[in-house]
Amino acid sequence: MARPFSEVTSLPLPLLRDNVDTDQIIPSREMKSTGKTGLADGLFAGWRYIGTSGREPDPAFVLNDPRYAHSAVILAGRNFGCGSSREHAVWALAEYGFRAVIAESFAPIFAGNCVRNGIVPVVLDAAAIAAIAGSGGPITIRLAEQDVSLADGRRWTFAIDAEAKAMLLDGLDAIDLTLRQAERIAAWQGQDRAARPWIYLEKPA
Repeated sequence: MARPFSEVTSLPLPLLRDNVDTDQIIPSREMKSTGKTGLADGLFAGWRYIGTSGREPDPAFVLNDPRYAHSAVILAGRNFGCGSSREHAVWALAEYGFRAVIAESFAPIFAGNCVRNGIVPVVLDAAAIAAIAGSGGPITIRLAEQDVSLADGRRWTFAIDAEAKAMLLDGLDAIDLTLRQAERIAAWQGQDRAARPWIYLEKPA
């Protein structure tokens, strides 16, 4: 299960670039684990580090700016998460502590991976993103209300699929969501077994 999402208030980290791909989010050389942990240090490694050691922070990259040390939201441009279907990219974002990404658009597979791992993919238009970036202050994302707001009262709503919203609110992955229908599945199987017994190899216990 993923971590449930209700709302978050955070100073957004401005990564205002288009076409940020999954290999930029976490380069393949940083994928040394088969699980969901141990990936945060590799997040944006190609931009985050300089020097011969490969782990000297680049002060020019926004992730190394102390002002955004506790940011839980990324503010991005168009087509965020494009490239491969690499789920490690979302795992790295989640392990680092990001709970949402606001962008003009997302690669569909990346957006689905976000939902399955407790990160909210928020789509807003360029004007809204520019206003949020220009405010320099924290934002609040409320999933139930499907809105993003600033402290000065400015507010934008966003669309999200009902199933994705339910998964995020309750911290469910696709399997968890399916298991919620266990009784209905069992009832259908019982009816189908009675109607077509010849396709079942064993009798029910």
